[in-house]
Amino acid sequence: MEKFITRRKTRPVFIGPVQVGGGAPVSVQSMTKTPTEDIKATVQQIRELEELGCQIIRIAIPRLSAARALGEIKKQVHIPIETDIHFNPNLALESIAQGADAVRLNPGNITNQEALKEIVKQARAKKIPIRVGLNSGSIGGYLKQNKKFSLKMKSEKWTGWKTMVKCALEYCHFLESLKFRDIMVSLKASDVISTVNAYRLMADQSDYPFHLGVTAAGPLMDSTVKSAIGIGTLLMEGIGDTIRVSITGSPHDEVRLGYQILEAVGLGKKGPEIIACPTCARCEVDIVKITEQIKSAFTNPAFAIPNSPLKVAIMGCVVNGPGEATEADIGIAAGRGFAWLFKKGRKIRKIAEDRIVTELLKEIKSM
Repeated sequence: MEKFITRRKTRPVFIGPVQVGGGAPVSVQSMTKTPTEDIKATVQQIRELEELGCQIIRIAIPRLSAARALGEIKKQVHIPIETDIHFNPNLALESIAQGADAVRLNPGNITNQEALKEIVKQARAKKIPIRVGLNSGSIGGYLKQNKKFSLKMKSEKWTGWKTMVKCALEYCHFLESLKFRDIMVSLKASDVISTVNAYRLMADQSDYPFHLGVTAAGPLMDSTVKSAIGIGTLLMEGIGDTIRVSITGSPHDEVRLGYQILEAVGLGKKGPEIIACPTCARCEVDIVKITEQIKSAFTNPAFAIPNSPLKVAIMGCVVNGPGEATEADIGIAAGRGFAWLFKKGRKIRKIAEDRIVTELLKEIKSM
């Protein structure tokens, strides 16, 4: 599927060793949800996310003590760290001094031009990028505080996505006026349509690499729907260079869902794809449980299955399989107390119900 998506051409920037933009693969990132000063807890969470494949981690820096903890955190983790800065420019300067690999600035509350000049100076010296990270809810602060380089948008509703793009462009142009080009951009709203429209418009007017996301997307189910539609739509249009799924919940789910979105649009590392029936009254084994166990095995590093385009079908009866899953490379079609193992639509052998997961995983690994 990837060959049918023409990626938007963007300038490359580097967050540590991870290239963002410039044709690099779309990277998946998340954000820690521990108090940053709690070094042990923060390191533990980052390590867990590393194991899941997280490529960039963002940490909040609400206080100077959090920025000062960054140096010790950096020593104990392997993926690059982007610091999240609001209100206080000194937090950006301290996080850069502590070894941040990138800095996110919110134009809604980091507005002082002299402070920005110093941040740019230090970022240039350390050769790290700045993400201009706008949220629809923070544009008002930007417009109120930026009298000197405002685009005179009084006639427009300041929360509108068009205004968000204009603010982003203006902020980026100021950074560019300081001869600083290592810039990324994010334009997040809590509703999908505004988010998609903002990124589309910005894509037409710049070559900055984009960090995609729908902000404040809510708990897992809500975020799954919003993020899949919003991020997925943009990716299929060739827009987006790194993604973060926002979930009111576990950052582990953010990483898992991020990869699932990339896989669904053909831009991720291709692991086995599960095709599973929705179940109905014909089903006589616990297909939901079997599917969950197979999926869990695929995401468990201990299983160590290589990246693979295999399609695996888990069907609850002979109606749905193997006939309706002939495109699958391997699968099972369950009966009462057993399942048929099939490959490419051809029955191979029967498997007892209590051996379905074990035998199917064994066959998959052998393929």
